[in-house]
Amino acid sequence: MEMYDSLCSPLLDKCQSEKLNLLFYKLYNKIMSDVVSSFPFQIHSFEEYEKSYKASIEQPENFWASIASNFYWKKKWDKVQEWNFSEPKVEWFKGAKLNITENCIDRHLQKLGNQAAIIWEPNNPEEKTRVITYSQLHKSVCQFAQVLKNNGVTKGDRVCIYMGMVPELAFAVLACARIGAIHNVIFGGFSAQSITDRIEDSQATFIITCDGAYRGAKLIPLKNVIDEAIIENKKIKKVIVFERTQNPVSMLKERDVWWKDEMKFAEMQLENDVSISTNAEVMDAEDPLFILYTSGSTGKPKGVVHSCAGYMVWTTYTFVNVFQYKPGQIHFCTADIGWITGHSYIIYGPLAAGATSLLFEGIPTWPDAGRFWDIVDKHKVEILYTAPTAIRTLMGFGLDPLQGKDLSSLKILGTVGEPINEEAWHWYDENIGKKKCPIVDTWWQTETGGIMISNLAGITPAKPSWATLPMPGVQPILVDEKGKEVIEKNDLGMQKGNLCIKAAWPSIVRTTYGDHGRCRNNYFATYKNLYFTGDGAIKDENGFFRITGRVDDVLNVSGHRISTAEVENAINMYAGVVESAVVGYPNEIKGQGIYAFVIYNGNQKELEIIRTNILQTVTKIIGPIAKPDKIQLVSGLPKTRSGKIMRRILRKIAEGESENFGDITTLLDPAIVEEIKNGKI
Repeated sequence: MEMYDSLCSPLLDKCQSEKLNLLFYKLYNKIMSDVVSSFPFQIHSFEEYEKSYKASIEQPENFWASIASNFYWKKKWDKVQEWNFSEPKVEWFKGAKLNITENCIDRHLQKLGNQAAIIWEPNNPEEKTRVITYSQLHKSVCQFAQVLKNNGVTKGDRVCIYMGMVPELAFAVLACARIGAIHNVIFGGFSAQSITDRIEDSQATFIITCDGAYRGAKLIPLKNVIDEAIIENKKIKKVIVFERTQNPVSMLKERDVWWKDEMKFAEMQLENDVSISTNAEVMDAEDPLFILYTSGSTGKPKGVVHSCAGYMVWTTYTFVNVFQYKPGQIHFCTADIGWITGHSYIIYGPLAAGATSLLFEGIPTWPDAGRFWDIVDKHKVEILYTAPTAIRTLMGFGLDPLQGKDLSSLKILGTVGEPINEEAWHWYDENIGKKKCPIVDTWWQTETGGIMISNLAGITPAKPSWATLPMPGVQPILVDEKGKEVIEKNDLGMQKGNLCIKAAWPSIVRTTYGDHGRCRNNYFATYKNLYFTGDGAIKDENGFFRITGRVDDVLNVSGHRISTAEVENAINMYAGVVESAVVGYPNEIKGQGIYAFVIYNGNQKELEIIRTNILQTVTKIIGPIAKPDKIQLVSGLPKTRSGKIMRRILRKIAEGESENFGDITTLLDPAIVEEIKNGKI
């Protein structure tokens, strides 16, 4: 294989034409098709991709039955798929029984028991790395599953997890899944109010947290935030606290318990009481696995629900194929488990594939901007999956942080969270991959569960800033505002429209927790019989897709989706604010920045104090990730006579446009546009 790589890589570099590139990949992968993989469903050539894609569309029942046969089931399915988008109702592997943790852990124990399942790199590089083998993972998950049972957690209960990036977070997630409890992981940067909203919406009765968490030079007092979040909550039965930082915390008698004490007791039980079983709970294929909250176009975050079987099959299938994973490789996904990327490509996908997943507690710029490269060098990482925001941030530090770092172990690079710009793509390719590592540019969402559109590393062609081709089973379509498929091409041979999917895939969102109507309205009501992604896209003559960004009122800041309405609601909580409007604008580092236009009726002489106080309010209510980058005080907002704010105009002003606002004569006060434009920050 290395011989073929050395011969073919120089030829590939010379294939500047996309059509030549496509032809080369077909030839190259034909040569490589004899490579044997331990994954029967791994695609080894462009030709195999085309065959798999065709089979997945024309014979989906047979295709997915074949894929699913590679997993462990307690009972086989009665029907592979049954769905309609009008209700919506989606079922995959209907009638099957399983437990996802048996596929992530138990089935690997005989062959991979001594292999590292998780490598933990702490925030402080001076602190000792932890390596958790599959056998140790099994023991820890079974013990914590018993802890949950001892504390009254049963199948179907909602468990809120608010922890730092420590291995115990993975144990907690898997232990919930093992007993059938529904986990709801909340990112450690969210405020007490945001946690309150999520706990109340999910009706969670149990919480797992840490005394604190390290993030760079900061110590985050997680337990104190939880205490504030549930101060008026009478339904929380237990709070289990893992000790990480020795940060002083209050422990409420009978409600709050220490992780280590509970684990010791559970270990003793499992050793001495033969009546206690470590067997996993039998789950139905469509039983909920977890809830994960994401911002919507209203102020209230929505709890996206994923079920057990389809999510398991999809995350494993996409992990193995997109990253072309080979047994024994170390996969480093830099995301936080509080986001869907961490769920799918730190925990479930890699572990179900028997991979080694590297878990990093810290941030890429502490104690210096070479931290990622130190980790790659130290652990001989083969697959690196990170966000364009991180890449652009590290670009800003130049090449000095790369000096003396051996990155030769890297085989595959990946990006996630937002479209990557060409400059960052080339920097990543040249300086990190040394032009030897395929870059997979993955597009997907919390609601999709796993990767939907992406090149397969070294198998299908890459194109800088383009997600390229859909995964087998994914049927993307571009439509206009009326829902009609876009057929016409522009002068460059491209089609542009709103990105929809016209058929269900195994890990599609099942519902939004407690409000199925909201799921229908958000994703399935805009265009009949289509799943609407909320993103715009371009399709080129080769069928490659490029995602152009959100077309609804949701911002994508550093790969995190934030509702404009949620930020506006937080700003409006500050005394003196009459009204606000929030839009996104291009930001070199974060991809999209937050620009807030605020009507304030107080004393405006102390502008910086007002702005600082508004930022503190947003931080308190949502968290620092939602802080506006720019706050402009205005006397009014561009509104129609019916009272609708014309965010289209505000977006253009924020982006630096000084004209081409369209017809503004229909506005209630057309003069306000000029005033806002002249006051732009």
